[in-house]
Amino acid sequence: MKTLLEKIIQLRNPSFRFDKDLNSYALFQFTANQACGMIRGFRLFLRFKSPKGALLGREVRFFNIPKISFGKFMKLGDYVYISALGKEGIHFGDNVSIGSYSRLIISTSLNDLGRFIKLGNNVGLGEFAYLGGAGGLEIGDDCIIGQYLSCHPENHNYSDPETEIRHQGVNRKGIKIGTNCWIGSKVTILDGVNIGSGSIIAAGSVVNKSFPENSIIGGVPAKLIKQRNG
Repeated sequence: MKTLLEKIIQLRNPSFRFDKDLNSYALFQFTANQACGMIRGFRLFLRFKSPKGALLGREVRFFNIPKISFGKFMKLGDYVYISALGKEGIHFGDNVSIGSYSRLIISTSLNDLGRFIKLGNNVGLGEFAYLGGAGGLEIGDDCIIGQYLSCHPENHNYSDPETEIRHQGVNRKGIKIGTNCWIGSKVTILDGVNIGSGSIIAAGSVVNKSFPENSIIGGVPAKLIKQRNG
């Protein structure tokens, strides 16, 4: 049974191997959880979407599901909320994993729709993430991301001191994160930022400007620590 399960998981992750010290009870509980997730994934059929091997946690919710496209073997943790209220919707690549209690929201208002959220293949996102998509958010293939990431591709206008900030509208540039990045826990990325492929962002950083490929950055605000390629 263990070998069979390993081969099934390898359809999603070819390099996967069970640890030799894994006990039978944990393996049984893991298998039961995955089976329940697969059953919940079949609910996508009822919304005219192909589950494509999706595993859904408890109380996963979607808003405006016609604007969501799913890749193969998507895995959503418990209480994930995904709102595709936007012009271009939400796109998931293959093998996307999103941790429990995360929220992906393009827009919160019906009078000024945002753009999109795009997650590439093999993106792994930790628990309690908040991804906004008002100005457009793109995360490239093979990115691994810790808990509590927040991305905010939008800023409020505030130049007129005589008018309430909430009535001055917003400006949007978008956020783009390249491929093969490692982003630590509790990182905040602000509007207009481009992160080059192969970069690493230290835990707790606030990123308010762009960095080239293979950058190692950290701090509040984030600064270049060194380049991976020397």
